Amino acid sequence: MLILQLAIILIASKVAGSLSVRLKQPSVLGKLLIGIVLGPSVLGLINETDTLEAFSQIGVILLMFIAGLETDIDEFKRTGKASTYVGFGGIIVPLVLGYFAGIILNLSTLEAWFLGLLLSATSVSISVQALKEMNQLKTREGTTILGAAVIDDVVVIIALAFLMSFAGGDVHLTTLILKKVLFFAGAILVAWKVVPWFLNRFSILKVTETVVSSALIICFVFAYLAEYTGVAAIIGAYIAGVAVSVTKFKHEVFQKVETIGYSIFVPVFFTSIGITAQFSGITKHLGLIIFLSILAILTKLVGASVGAKLAGFGWNSSLGIGAAMVSRGEVALIMATIGLEAKLLDQDLYAAIIVVVLVTTIVTPPMMKWLFKSKMQESKS
Repeated sequence: MLILQLAIILIASKVAGSLSVRLKQPSVLGKLLIGIVLGPSVLGLINETDTLEAFSQIGVILLMFIAGLETDIDEFKRTGKASTYVGFGGIIVPLVLGYFAGIILNLSTLEAWFLGLLLSATSVSISVQALKEMNQLKTREGTTILGAAVIDDVVVIIALAFLMSFAGGDVHLTTLILKKVLFFAGAILVAWKVVPWFLNRFSILKVTETVVSSALIICFVFAYLAEYTGVAAIIGAYIAGVAVSVTKFKHEVFQKVETIGYSIFVPVFFTSIGITAQFSGITKHLGLIIFLSILAILTKLVGASVGAKLAGFGWNSSLGIGAAMVSRGEVALIMATIGLEAKLLDQDLYAAIIVVVLVTTIVTPPMMKWLFKSKMQESKS
């Protein structure tokens, strides 16, 4: 059954992606939408399984690893200030306005702050693909977005731990922060000293494809350790990609990992987002979903855009950067589940949040396409 499901996903995602491009939209939009069509919400041809979830997780890890391989490390250093402004702008505005929205919805103070924090999350895995298709990933804007995503992930997770300590969760804030500091310090040291040595040593083994295998080992180990220390696995994969990008093996690894990823795992990831969508009872919460969707889109767009503008970008570039930060993705889904278990979200609000996360994910690629098109036209004129 799995083999047939993979065959259906691959043909459907490729055709839908191509159709989306013909309609002058990023291919990722077609892949997201075809997942909804294939899933239980429409045709029911594909159901969510543990195996598909594993394929999907590998897909997003490889996607961010490839993004790391394409990162210009010198440009990354130059955009540190801009990434900080965008990251914090994209946190503060959703956090504050999300809190007030929670108060309007009659949530307790703690629940309202959790809603604000939930809206502050971001996941740029979808944005990375859209940036690649528009040849914007290696630009100053693309590097700023990736740096801001790292900052957003770290700050939001630490803030979540702080909030959960008030909710009675078994959270030791000092330990959590220390684990993150140790991960980043260790990751930078390993990337600098160990990764080149490991690639050189492993690549001389008398078996096939040692270079790409050693790169994937580095990718998966970094992703695992990131997740283990409370940082998202995709951040670990991205750092691993950056580490490999400064070695002589960069181009060989990029070509082969891109082939592996985009032939099977990445399409499964994009399509699975739609497959896992749940629309049961959507009419019951339609007003709440519309309200939270508008709030989620505008707060992240405005906050991140203002941060980019303060960092010196023009308005078209700033709005494009803001749009790239809109998708909440898997980060918000994980946080929503934590909130449900801690009774910071009730079942109705949780169901609405899941749809809102999907909405932010679907609207991000066309928003980026439109806003970055304006930016590219501006730069040509």
